[in-house]
Formats: sequence, structure tokens, C-alpha cells
Amino acid sequence: MGGPERVPPVRVFSLRVLPVRDDALLVEVDDLAQALALHASLRDDPVTGVGQPVPGARTLLVPFDPWRLPAARLADELRARAAAAGRAADEGAGEAAGASLVEIPTVYDGEDLADVARLLACSPEEVVRRHAGASWVVGFVGFAPGFAYLTGDDETLVVPRRESPRTRVPAGSVALAGPYSGVYPRSSPGGWQLVGRTDVVTWDADRDPPAPWAPGDRVRFTAVRAAARGAGLAHDGSSGPARQSELPPRTETAAPTTSGRGLEVLEVVTPGLQALVQDLGRPGLAHLGVSASGAADPRSLRAANRAVGNPVGAAAVEAVGGGLRLRARTDAVVALAGADADAVVHRGGDPDDARRAPLARAFRLRAGDELALAAPARGRRTYVAVRGGVAAPPVLGSRATDTLAHLGPAPLAPGTPLRGERDLGACSRPKSPRSLAHHVLAVAVDDVGAPDVAALTAPGEVTTLPVVLGPHDDWFADPAALVDQEWRVTDRSDRVGLRLDGAPLTRAAGAQGRELPSEGCVTGALQVPPDGLPVLFGVDHPLTGGYPVVASVASTHLWLLGQLPPGALLRFVPVAPHPFG
Repeated sequence: MGGPERVPPVRVFSLRVLPVRDDALLVEVDDLAQALALHASLRDDPVTGVGQPVPGARTLLVPFDPWRLPAARLADELRARAAAAGRAADEGAGEAAGASLVEIPTVYDGEDLADVARLLACSPEEVVRRHAGASWVVGFVGFAPGFAYLTGDDETLVVPRRESPRTRVPAGSVALAGPYSGVYPRSSPGGWQLVGRTDVVTWDADRDPPAPWAPGDRVRFTAVRAAARGAGLAHDGSSGPARQSELPPRTETAAPTTSGRGLEVLEVVTPGLQALVQDLGRPGLAHLGVSASGAADPRSLRAANRAVGNPVGAAAVEAVGGGLRLRARTDAVVALAGADADAVVHRGGDPDDARRAPLARAFRLRAGDELALAAPARGRRTYVAVRGGVAAPPVLGSRATDTLAHLGPAPLAPGTPLRGERDLGACSRPKSPRSLAHHVLAVAVDDVGAPDVAALTAPGEVTTLPVVLGPHDDWFADPAALVDQEWRVTDRSDRVGLRLDGAPLTRAAGAQGRELPSEGCVTGALQVPPDGLPVLFGVDHPLTGGYPVVASVASTHLWLLGQLPPGALLRFVPVAPHPFG
């Protein structure tokens, strides 16, 4: 008689649903395969009220509209889907529907190839063979637009980051770090180990789609030799002659200017500390590694646009601090909103003929008049809207300047002309690439008019911000230390994040030396690097990050982050956690 039939062990999947913000949850699973399977489930069978999820190394960040979908109900739905997705991933149910194969011809001559070989105790030729022979999958996109974290099936092809990051890694560099491989889409700092280079353009904002891959796609690297005019010779694995393989030419794209077809309405005399073109941003592009960006204080942008009769999302000028001076090239109707900054109009540019400009109310500039902004007494940013909007060329459906991703118009400089959009309605109906067709836009819960300038903060004053603790407050020995002190906004703050100074947060004993796999982050996240001093993420923050987030500012107060000046003091107050615990 035969023995009893052996039953294969049933794998128990670990799963946690964690609070991120009052309108976002983080699903933490066992591995990337489960995260991608859950991502595919939400993409192929959307849940009403859920925005575009952001995959991480073993997480999925899920934004949602709390007015349409309670957090507890969404958590139950995510648990059910994650369990099913985990079983599908464990059973090898196959690649996601619509997944593509992307081939990357690569010249393996990277500066770190020999070091990688030494770390792996093999020859450089063996590194090339293993890297090109592995099957890679796009896990998630972050760090920069088009930068894909690729996971391979060779579990031994793992190397640490460089001890000293480079200040400049050339675009097209093929690199390794930890279990990932990647291709740098543009020149940028970086600490990954460089093993090769490619002429395949992995990011082009003028292309549709801008990136050649999305989460779940397969990638294959092909070894080639460098040749004239950007061509290469592809190795076929034999000792005989190699076959010719053309590499697409690589080009670096510059940030567009504000030139357009409309009439030149204003001219920048001086930009002050910083002046940018901003609208309400480009949501729905997380799969490309692009954050929403847009106005740091959307309330004030909307208020300025309403005052001049524009659609609320029309492009306008976002001025930081004081010093902005604009000259009217023709008669124009403008409005200001935001920081409590004195603004004067010099008639015909005459410094002795000045009148004060109002806030959140339209007024006229005649040709030759100059508008000048003083340093704000309260707040940080002033928005200057002109009737008809600012006619900058749209990039990915938006005229916003993303300072981290280098998308949109360049910062304004002396002599820059600002043109008016001929079609007022065109400001709110930008042409979007086909890849934007199905994304879900969040409800503008803060669209309630211009803030009272008395509610804004001056240096040295305290602003209280409600926060949702998590998802990683358990990484810290005393999470209450975040809310038991006042934090000062330092002058090393910008649209990417506000760097805070105070008594550093100490990691819990179990989190000492731990590395957090990269995961999605939201605007308002308080990310804590090893020095224990939080960075409060602004609108141009990276989509993914590898430091623990202790809490996030509630969505109702995100507009205020754009108005916090250096020297402002912050106190954080926890709000009630989600009912699912």
C-alpha cells in the first residue's frame, strides 16, 4: 500500500493595510509579485472612488476619495483583493494583461563593472552574461520620470550601492543597486553601480507614451558593441561574427520656455527669489514616475484666476518671497492672491507714481505700468493671474513647472515675456496624451476660495497642522516626540520639501540599521532620514522613497504647506486613526 497522499503546504500570506493620510492607504504585502498583482487587479477592475495606485517594492499606495468611499470599506476590499492577488502570484498565473517586452541594447563598459565583478566574485564577462541573460520585470517607477526599478530572476545578482554617490550619472547609464537594475533617463546624481550604457531613450515628454515601460512589463538587456553613429553590434552568444543592431539616438530635452502664440501681455523685469509658471498640475501619471506637482497653494491660484474670470486651473505666475517685478506690454487685467505681501503698481514705470494693488480682486495694468511685490509679512507665495492665462506650452497636459522632475517651463528670468492664451477655455482643457485617458482625478476638497491672510504664518509664529500617524510610526522609539515639540522650518526648504529642525526622532531598537524598501509617498508626508530630522514633502516630492514616514499632514491642510516661510514654527496634532485600526 502506498503512503498517504502528500498535500502541498498552503502558504500563509502576510498583509497589512496601513493609514497614510485621510485619503490614502498603504497595502503592505510579502513581495513585489504580490504588489504588482494587486496593482493589476485595481487597474483591470477599478474600484469607484480609488485614484491611481503607486506600486513599491512590496507595497501599494492607494489614494481614494473619502467622500465617495469610506476607508474601512476600502480596506476590506483591498484585503480581499490582495489575498487573491497573492495566490495568483504564488501560482505563477502569468504576466499581467497588456504587459509588453522592452528590449534594451546595452554597451557593457560601465565604470563600476570591475567592482561589481569583484563583489559577485566572478569575471566582468560573467556579470555581462548574467545581466543580459536575466529576465527583468518593471516593478515600480520612481526617483525620476521614466526611471523603472527592474527586478530580475537571478537572485544572486545583488550588489550594494556605491559608498560615495556620483554628483552626475550620464543619461542612458545601465546600473545595479540591491536586487534592482535600472536605466538613468537623464543626467542626475546617483549612487547605483554603473555596468553599461544604452542609447534607448527611456524618457521623452513629447512622446506618447513618454516612457517605454510601465509596472508589470518585461525587459531584456542585449549586449552590443559600440560603433559609429550610435549603432552597436549585438552579441549572439556565439564565437562567430556578431549581428548589427541600430541604437536610437539619445537626445537631452531642455525645459520649454513660456513662448506661445498669444499676445505678449507681461514681461518679467526681475523674478525675485523665484518665479515659476504653475497650474493645477498633472495628476494621473504615477505609472510614469511623474508626480502631480502644480501650484504649492492651489487655493490661492484658484482665487486669483476667479478674480480675472479665468478657469480656476489656468496657468499663472507663482512668486516666492518678494522681488517679483512685471511690466505690462499691453493693457491687461490681473489679480493677486496668496501671501500677505504689499504690491504696488508704478504707472508708466515711474517709481514716484505708485498705487497699492489689492488682493484677490481684479485690477487693470496699462501698457508700461509695472507691478512690484514686496517681501511677504505673512505666508510665502503670491499668485499673479492674468486674464486669459499664461500661454506656456503644455507638457503632459499641464503648464506646471515641476522643479524635481524638470518638467514644464523653465523658471522665469529677466526679460521673459508672458503671453496670454487666446482661447480662455483652452486653459482648463489642455491636450493630454492618450495615456491620460483613464486616470481618476481627486475631488478638490480645498476649493473654498482664497485663504484669509491673517491665517497665514509669519516667521517665529506657530502653525498647527493635523496629521495622520503612520504608516511607519512604529519604527520610532517615541512617536509622540513628533507631536510633543515645535519644529522650525529651515531655509533649506523648497517645493520638494520643507526641512525641519528640532529634537531628532530616534529609531526603535528593532529598526536600527533597517532599510525600508522603496514605497509610494504622498504630499504632506513626514519622511525621516537617518539624522532623525523630518522632511515635510511638498508638491514636487519624489513618488517613492526609502526612508520611513512617521505621519502625513491631512489633505484639508495641504494648501498651507506652500505658504510656510523659513523660520515658521510647526506643531503637529494627531487626528483620529482610520476605523480599521
